[in-house]
Amino acid sequence: MSTWKMPPKAKVYEALSAVADKRVSLTGATTAQVLSSSRDKTYDVAWSEDISEMTSNDNASYWQGYIGYPIIAVLLQIGKISFNPQIAQRLADVPWKSVNEQFKRDYDKATNHILDEIEARGGSRTELAQEVERIHEQLNSLQLKRSQRRRRPPKGKK
Repeated sequence: MSTWKMPPKAKVYEALSAVADKRVSLTGATTAQVLSSSRDKTYDVAWSEDISEMTSNDNASYWQGYIGYPIIAVLLQIGKISFNPQIAQRLADVPWKSVNEQFKRDYDKATNHILDEIEARGGSRTELAQEVERIHEQLNSLQLKRSQRRRRPPKGKK
């Protein structure tokens, strides 16, 4: 069984948004659903009882082989990775899908755009970046394995 590749830090920002927006729903002892930022897709996340192995049917996890934001959001929600809810709240209601499309999937540019907006409203870009770095380090230390149970990503609602 292979270990997940680490995601771009932009995916941590997206995960914090999902938690802040209350788009993570635990559906069982080892299952959850995460609603996309555009709210037109629901991603399924599942994990082993010891949380050493995870799977998700989001595009990044399925096609790119790195930990997608739904997995990160679930790890935050269940407390496997600690985070500051006040900092996460600054990322509430970010329309990540449209921002990522605007910047042609250049996740760094999309994240910088959102951070510029947060900074313009008086938020601290540095504080957010430090929190994301801390979460990314925790995620890396987990060395999560990719579950063999894989499902294709959902299609968006028309």
